[in-house]
Amino acid sequence: MIDFLDYVTYSKVLQKIKTYKRGVDRKEMKKRQVSLSCALLPVLFLVAILFYSVQIAKLEVHIPIFISAIFAGFVALICRYATWDELEDGVVETIKMSMRAILILMIIGMVIGSWILSGIVPSMIYYGLKIINPMVFLPVAVIICSIVSLSTGSSWSTASTVGIALVGIGEGLGLPRPMIAGAIISGAYFGDKLSPMSDTTTLAPAMAGATLFDHIKHMLYSTVPSYIITLIGFIFLSIKHTSSGEVDTAQINSILDALSGSFNISPFLLLIPIFVIGMVVMKVPAIPGLFVGSLLGAAVAVIFQGASLKTALYSLHYGYSGATGNAMVDELLNRGGLNSMMWTVSIILCAMTFGGIMEKSGMLGCIADQILKFANTTGKLIFATLLTPMFINSVAGDQYLSIVIPGRMFKESYEKRGLAPKNLSRALEDSGTMTSPLIPWNTCGAFMMGALGVGPWVYVPYCLFNLVSPIISMIYGFTGFTIEKIKTQNQEDRNNN
Repeated sequence: MIDFLDYVTYSKVLQKIKTYKRGVDRKEMKKRQVSLSCALLPVLFLVAILFYSVQIAKLEVHIPIFISAIFAGFVALICRYATWDELEDGVVETIKMSMRAILILMIIGMVIGSWILSGIVPSMIYYGLKIINPMVFLPVAVIICSIVSLSTGSSWSTASTVGIALVGIGEGLGLPRPMIAGAIISGAYFGDKLSPMSDTTTLAPAMAGATLFDHIKHMLYSTVPSYIITLIGFIFLSIKHTSSGEVDTAQINSILDALSGSFNISPFLLLIPIFVIGMVVMKVPAIPGLFVGSLLGAAVAVIFQGASLKTALYSLHYGYSGATGNAMVDELLNRGGLNSMMWTVSIILCAMTFGGIMEKSGMLGCIADQILKFANTTGKLIFATLLTPMFINSVAGDQYLSIVIPGRMFKESYEKRGLAPKNLSRALEDSGTMTSPLIPWNTCGAFMMGALGVGPWVYVPYCLFNLVSPIISMIYGFTGFTIEKIKTQNQEDRNNN
């Protein structure tokens, strides 16, 4: 009996020693210093495979990003920065943080589909096109593209449809095509940056930890001055370069005829987006507010456009599908629906996988620490935040990565400095979203050049809105103007009282 008890005691002690040793090994592995060379290896691999896939093979970016995520995982395992279980947990945690943005994106797809079918978006485009004035063509082009992109949330659709028509009209006035392209891109990215229907507008606050509507309201501080400067600049350029010739508005009239012939156009339809904006002002949460907007669009489609209930529900899932007889209008309007957001959702999941592994392994933190050695003040931190998306736009060629990776990198640093998350989300948009079309090999830059028929770099000096926005944001960072601190619970209680 004594021998048996001794054996049991010895076994328990041995088991405790093994357990303690495993715990020590695991702690040692976690505490192992991450080297900058190893941390940069997955980033360089990502840049190389994205360059091949996008520039040479002309492939989508999803698989290259996912392959890079697995490569980053192997680097972390070989260097003993984390176990595979820990890396998986990091991926799940990171994806969980983006789920709210994913839900909003899915609802936004429903909004776009139902608002097109109901005639809301066509009415916004119709009245926007009606305000063209030949003597101030360039600022009017900015405003038109702003209206279209704000209503659709898509800079690409705006540039490839209304933008093409505006290029023809502008050249009839004797304006240089690069200048016209700059006005179109400036207006198109106004909506891409500010519209709640834009995927980047929902992605940036998700990465920074801000709410969607707080993010949009905070962006107004940099967006409004940038937009005013842009309009003044284009008024000057339009007056200086416009000739006395008559405007050929055949393309615009063709679009107007197609819209009025396929939809019941009415200013009363604009009450729906005004109502949704009113809900935003009343601080209704984004998910229920936007979903109500999509249902109102479906109801208006049945009542005002004579659509069947089946067609209205179809638009929520698959978007609008119709033929107006005008190829440009069809390309602009045949979109939307929950399914249309699955491409964006999938790229977010792939990017979150890469970001989760990089973060959990400590490699992302290592790179951030090197950058943050320079960013020892609030101004320098925001300056570094603005430069990093520009760098990623240049080397990775994708605007989503330029928001996701810096968002994950700098989030903790903003928290440590007591800075509200919306400061980070604004900087991500002012840099990541705004500079993406300025880089020719970026997917956005390549698209804009192809759609508008301009060469590399020649249009960049005229993208005034895109150039001014990061400058305004940088000035705010160094001066402290509009930079908000994290509110404590006591401050919130006082504000509520």
